[in-house]
Amino acid sequence: MSQFVDRVVLHVAGGAGGHGVASVHREKFKPLGGPDGGNGGHGGDVVLVVDPSVTTLLEYHRSPHRRAGDGGVGRGGNRSGADGADVELRVPDGTVVTTPDGEVLADLLGDGTRVVVAAGGRGGLGNAALASPRRKAPGFALLGEPGEARDVVLELKTVADVALVGFPSAGKSSLVAAMSAARPKIADYPFTTLTPNLGVVEAGDVRFTVADVPGLIEGASEGRGLGLEFLRHVERCAVLAHVLDTATLESDRDPVRDLDTILAELERYRGDGESVPLVERPQVVVLNKVDTTDGRDMADLVAPQLRERGYEVFVVSAVSREGLRELAFGLARYVAADRAERARPTAPERVVLRPLATDDAGFTVTPEQHGDRTVYRVRGGRPERWVRQTDFANDEAVGYLADRLARAGVEDALFAAGAVAGAEVAIGSGDDAVLFDWEPTLSGVATAGPRGTDLRVGGESARASRAERRRAYEERMDAKSAARDELAEERAAGRWTDPDADPDADPDGGPAPDDERAGDGAGS
Repeated sequence: MSQFVDRVVLHVAGGAGGHGVASVHREKFKPLGGPDGGNGGHGGDVVLVVDPSVTTLLEYHRSPHRRAGDGGVGRGGNRSGADGADVELRVPDGTVVTTPDGEVLADLLGDGTRVVVAAGGRGGLGNAALASPRRKAPGFALLGEPGEARDVVLELKTVADVALVGFPSAGKSSLVAAMSAARPKIADYPFTTLTPNLGVVEAGDVRFTVADVPGLIEGASEGRGLGLEFLRHVERCAVLAHVLDTATLESDRDPVRDLDTILAELERYRGDGESVPLVERPQVVVLNKVDTTDGRDMADLVAPQLRERGYEVFVVSAVSREGLRELAFGLARYVAADRAERARPTAPERVVLRPLATDDAGFTVTPEQHGDRTVYRVRGGRPERWVRQTDFANDEAVGYLADRLARAGVEDALFAAGAVAGAEVAIGSGDDAVLFDWEPTLSGVATAGPRGTDLRVGGESARASRAERRRAYEERMDAKSAARDELAEERAAGRWTDPDADPDADPDGGPAPDDERAGDGAGS
């Protein structure tokens, strides 16, 4: 038995970018020919593609986890790694892509429409691409970035022009079968139809699609029946056709009461909040099953009442095919009018340019208090990307990261936020953040030592602890403060003599008078 799935949660992940490589060109009589490390390949993307031959999301209900290929690692000889393979997922026409929170990411309409739902990571640069006049032979390379990982919700909203709504066993599936080449399952018990049925109808030069909504009954908005679950499939329709059973055997039902009940349920359905509500769409009434005597009498009784309420009424029989031609052409009028309305030229969309402010650095520095600790958190696209690309096992790579952060103004922002040497700095958010003790860069120029090292970054044994660095910093500040106080006292006392000069010497260069020297001796 085939299954119909119209809503799934898909777990997608783009491929990771390949790492760059640090390599040196070597050949006979030329052992150090310069850096020739290649770049890593980019990770593959996860792409959704509309395919009209696909009618259900069942495949992704069974296999909801999809991941694209990873990029290849760069190699020596300036050879770049291969890009990861994209993963293309075929989805039905009319699929809406949203986040788990309900934010619409894409509305896929039309054969071949594509959207990337999980981008692959960038490949890391090799040391050949990192070489510069000041760093002629980098001993490091950048790491590849991880691919984007996220959960997306796929919701199928069938693209239909006419929606047939009504109680179970009202004859909706029979009408679809009689008016089109579709052959849905038909039986004389409620909830025969478990999935929306689509049929294509031709009326003159107008071709349109008809869909029936299964099992819409009273209380559907509270979970009864099946109809409310499938109403999303008629959100795009041009006209609603209320199929009313004129030959029902239930004593508490009649066509007018059935119509009021269905309208009340449609009123409770809000859809995505952006399209026109279903109860405000053009609506017609189809009185079905007039091939029976009771059905004919009931249709003659209620048709005037429905026309007084403003509805266009069609009296039909799916069995004898009475009135089907008039119904088809009547529905075609509404569909043609809707298409003409949508085809009206609209004003060209304005392109709004929003340049960044001149003082927008592209990142923020926010002090966060965690108990007695202050953590300075840096958030921004570039700093977070640079951290992901850094190989922290390579001192030269860490020095390169420090240079990039200093040039971007991160250190100035940390100073402005009140950070001091040894302060805790976190770049990123949550568990993905990189936490380190901040050491201000004394110079923006790289000081490279042996390959793979940076003289500004020592080994673990040579690095002082955070408390030691903070204490040393405070001692330097105390010494500066004491020196300033001493100079202030000397300035107040009027002593501006050279401390290396003879204290008994005359300021004009001659020896001091005897009485002054005597006075000094007497007072001592």
